[in-house]
Amino acid sequence: MLTASALAIALTACSGAAGNSAAVSQNDAPPAVAPVLDTPEAKDVHSYADPQEARVTHVSLDLAADFDAHVLRGTATLDLKTAKDADKVILDTRDLTIASVTDAKGKPLPYQVGAADPDHGAPLTIALDGAKQVKITYQTSPDAPSLQWLSPEQTAGRKYPYLFSQGEAILNRSWIPTQDSPGIRQTWDASITVPKPLTALMSAEMLTPDGVDTSGDRHTFRFRMDKPVAPYLIALAVGNLQFKATGPRTGIWTEPEMLDKAAYEFADLPKFVDAAEDLYGPYRWGRYDVLVLPPSFPFGGMENPRLTFATPTVIAGDRSLVSLVAHELAHSWSGNLVTNATWNDFWLNEGFTVYFENRIMEKLYGKRRAAMEADLGWTGMMDAVKAAGGPTSPDTQLHLNLGKDRDPDDGMTDIAYEKGAAFLRTIEKTVGRDRFDKYLRGYFDRHAFQPQTTAGFLADIKKNLLSDAEAKRIGLHQWAYEPGIPDNAVHVKSEAFPAMDMAAKEYAEGGLVASVPGDDITTQERVRFLNQLPRDLSHDRLKALDDRFDFSHAGNSEIRFAWLMLALDARYQPAVASAQAFLTSQGRRKFVAPLFSTLMNEDNWGKPIARRIYAMARPGYHSVTTGTVDRIVGWTPDQG
Repeated sequence: MLTASALAIALTACSGAAGNSAAVSQNDAPPAVAPVLDTPEAKDVHSYADPQEARVTHVSLDLAADFDAHVLRGTATLDLKTAKDADKVILDTRDLTIASVTDAKGKPLPYQVGAADPDHGAPLTIALDGAKQVKITYQTSPDAPSLQWLSPEQTAGRKYPYLFSQGEAILNRSWIPTQDSPGIRQTWDASITVPKPLTALMSAEMLTPDGVDTSGDRHTFRFRMDKPVAPYLIALAVGNLQFKATGPRTGIWTEPEMLDKAAYEFADLPKFVDAAEDLYGPYRWGRYDVLVLPPSFPFGGMENPRLTFATPTVIAGDRSLVSLVAHELAHSWSGNLVTNATWNDFWLNEGFTVYFENRIMEKLYGKRRAAMEADLGWTGMMDAVKAAGGPTSPDTQLHLNLGKDRDPDDGMTDIAYEKGAAFLRTIEKTVGRDRFDKYLRGYFDRHAFQPQTTAGFLADIKKNLLSDAEAKRIGLHQWAYEPGIPDNAVHVKSEAFPAMDMAAKEYAEGGLVASVPGDDITTQERVRFLNQLPRDLSHDRLKALDDRFDFSHAGNSEIRFAWLMLALDARYQPAVASAQAFLTSQGRRKFVAPLFSTLMNEDNWGKPIARRIYAMARPGYHSVTTGTVDRIVGWTPDQG
């Protein structure tokens, strides 16, 4: 365990080590100003910005956290690159209170906040009058959807409050007035003032690990990100946080009460980084740390540069769920280094990352483990196709057509993740792994710190890898632009799963519970067994399973979730207490949304249960989760 001052020494010491093990040539240095694509498919309809007229290149934040009012207050100073005749810059905002806008010398600049859209916020149009820098004084709303303010009772220590942000896809505009589009990459720095003894962390180089005294009861932390990133990757967390190193350039941040468990779970962080570099080239972000957040965090993980945000639901005690780290680390190449230019091409982030994640898992844990996780992913993809309305639904395309009338969150399904990965596996099978690995390493180099589109990727792979015959055999256009799963999709099948499928079949047909595989199988095998059981399994058979394995109290979140999906589908009343405990103790959307959907599908039985539990659980969820579940249960503001 390191104190903040000890961390400062560690950071200084490890900077050389990280530099040696992740050295890159001058040709790999990030561009001073990242390009913005001007092709038609790169137009981001989910941003008000017009980057061809004026674009943000750097953001400098100076903010103070008010835990009583639940707001951030301060300034955002934006550096601009403008066209010769530019007379204005348009920024994205959401529920911000703007106090003033000036140029670099303090001269007031005329500005106007336009009409607000419930999903996209409102444009902030600033008349430039020749200015190349604008300074905006503002404060956030207490209900800013990116920010979650937690009471001490909602934390592990139950003594101090907590704040964290979640920016993907377009939520960061609710705490930073900037051009909130993934295609407009920006460097940034920040000064964040918080009450003592809280610590502020951000997805950037930490310049002041101890903070700088601001007054008797407040201190300021400073950060710098000198590489241009998509603005959704600017992230903030404030809480009673401590650090424990797991290697010369890796470590864990979390509350003291969680630190030892989290450090044990993620002890292999250095091995993950080494394995990823062996595959696709140097890690270019310096450090790779993980922040384990309170359980209301809405995702499994968020790939914020240098500091992955992670849910505590992956802490199973046996490192069985650490593929999450492989996934978030892989984003350091696919997503953070090369980023989808718009949310229509979200698959470029997630499909590449799922493929890369599985390669890391294979390298570290072997083909058997990797095959099980890929096979479970295939099942998730087929479920996503069904949920989207079937294989003819346009929502099963990789390249989506999300108009401004749709929230980009709608595209964040297993189609992007698993169909994208299946596409890349199909390419790999066609050309061979060695050729494909060489191509991917070159792809990340060619497009480092730049946005990308589906059209751009297809052009690149045809130029640098595929012959015309290979491209035709794969069917690039069908994969990218047409719905459904092509017939040539590579389905990685686990050799371990047929035994689980047979065990599920035999048990469903009346086999003895004593014959069900016991504790010597993996989490992935157990999940497969539960998923293969019929949804109308009798209550007696469910009770026998729960009596033997105590699934209702499983500490492994993936097993608990699979059990509850089975039990609630079968209207098994004894599982309701477990569901209530699970749904009110964590807010990970991957678990929460399907469970509420399952309950809401049961008109006379599940709907009252869903609405009762949601009324209790909703105040503890982040807006990312409530935004989805509100629609599922039909929640309206007057119910809050």
